[in-house]
Amino acid sequence: MKSSAELRDLLDRIDRRGYPAYKETKGIYQFGGYALCIDHVQGDPFAAPSKVSIHIAGKDAGFPKELFDKSWKRIMLQDYLLRQFYRAVEEYSFRAKGSGKSGLLAVSRPGQEILERSACQMDASNGNMILRMEVGFPANGRTVNSRELEKIFFDFLPKCVKGNLFYKSLDAGILKKNANLAEDQQYIREQLKEQGLVAFVANGAVLPRESGVSKRPMKRAVAFKAPASMEVSIQLPHYGELKGMGIPHGITLIVGGGYHGKSTLLKAVELGVYNHVAGDGREYVITDETAMKIRAEDGRSIRNVDISMFINHLPNGKDTTVFSTEDASGSTSQAANVIEAMEAGTKTFLIDEDTSATNFMIRDELMQRVVNRASEPITPFVDRIREIYEKYGISTILVAGSSGSYFHKADKILQMDCYEPKDITEFAKAEAERYPLAAEPVPECKEPDFRRCPVQSGGGASERGGSGRGRGNGRRGGDAGGREERVKIKTTGCDTISLNKENIDMRYVEQLADNEQMTSLGYILSYAGKHYFSGRKSIQSIVEEVSGLIEEKGIGAVCGGSYLSSGLCVPRKQEIFACLNRYRGLRF
Repeated sequence: MKSSAELRDLLDRIDRRGYPAYKETKGIYQFGGYALCIDHVQGDPFAAPSKVSIHIAGKDAGFPKELFDKSWKRIMLQDYLLRQFYRAVEEYSFRAKGSGKSGLLAVSRPGQEILERSACQMDASNGNMILRMEVGFPANGRTVNSRELEKIFFDFLPKCVKGNLFYKSLDAGILKKNANLAEDQQYIREQLKEQGLVAFVANGAVLPRESGVSKRPMKRAVAFKAPASMEVSIQLPHYGELKGMGIPHGITLIVGGGYHGKSTLLKAVELGVYNHVAGDGREYVITDETAMKIRAEDGRSIRNVDISMFINHLPNGKDTTVFSTEDASGSTSQAANVIEAMEAGTKTFLIDEDTSATNFMIRDELMQRVVNRASEPITPFVDRIREIYEKYGISTILVAGSSGSYFHKADKILQMDCYEPKDITEFAKAEAERYPLAAEPVPECKEPDFRRCPVQSGGGASERGGSGRGRGNGRRGGDAGGREERVKIKTTGCDTISLNKENIDMRYVEQLADNEQMTSLGYILSYAGKHYFSGRKSIQSIVEEVSGLIEEKGIGAVCGGSYLSSGLCVPRKQEIFACLNRYRGLRF
């Protein structure tokens, strides 16, 4: 490790030389209380910015162990420090002048959700911290302007680091409150299991958002208030008694007129799989962390999924126990999404009628009379929803605005009226008796086959009956003994992952909260291709092993390379499954 004085001397020597002279700065330099590591230097001032990391020993950072002794506290602390650092560094970005990206200071900007990111990581055993960021090394044209870089390294960054990454510089009271909030949120998650709930929505929660493009809470919004019949009380370790609506295991129907808050409630429950920052309004909206939003997804590819629970006896004779298509319809895509969610270990389905395929969800009595079951290959979800719960223990929260068929199946029925929930279960059940469902018998479903073993296209693994299930003898995906090819990963918001020239459409995987999760999914997919896509392991085994590796060693374990990018965020297992299932470069 070199000293900061040596860095200053080096910058003096290379001033006004050609831009490639900046490559000489790569290395680690000791500053007061922290080390500055220049991990990667950009090729020219118009290229992607240079990668820089700040390393602080736990004894110097000084954070008490009780602020990060549990994983959820550590993630909360990392998130808070990153937010503080972002606000500080934003004031200095582009104050150093020059061409192209000269003077840029950039670090990940967290949203309302608290997520584990590569931008700020703390070692749970000793409190050692790494903060990763990007810096645009200044230039005049393509000539080194090291005087401006000196401002960044010796003036701007020291102020941001010392003012925001050391315990003594921060408000100890706020840090303690954040740790307490994290512990309370975790306690609610544990209580969901204890009390037989799939979700909890606290009284006073603010569910509506500012706008369609803003995740901030809406001002003057109607605060949530649980109906008396569904109100539960939880005694939190720090907050004390907290009351709110507990959504029990089983089938819960959310109904009401348009614009009364049905989808708003469901959206809050969807994102309740993540913790939220204080002041978000949804910090005490907590959902079963395996919950998965299910919807129709016209045009998606499906690879050897057993959708026979819902679709059988197709006119073309296609086998629906190993169903594949490059261009799924609304009904087949939603059927596949349900089965894939079951394969991913999901215990709660979240469904909105507005984004579902009508023929997958229901068949009304008149349609059943005109087109009998023998002529209809689709067994609608309404005929399976009770069986899915009783046989597989999977609950469903369903928003319905036009179909009353689900009244017969629901355990709880909520009506949203001007954003206020009302328990109308008894009334709705009584009314439903006047409109009985057709008594057409529904054959019992068989358990779906989850023995899908992915093979990279061109991987050559042998397949059982062309299904890609069972053991194969092909080579491992990626390079087998030769030089490993570099995989190019690009993302477009939360919509698309591009892996080399293959695009993976993730637009309808609605619980992705941050585009950095998308980048991580790209790395995970690339890593899995090099190590697992041989036809020997099931998709369930692959996701379990990759998730375990990330949990043990961090997201960097699947990235490779000489340095870790600052723009990565750990996704859930459910989204890893979703990514693999939508990758057209795989066969199963």
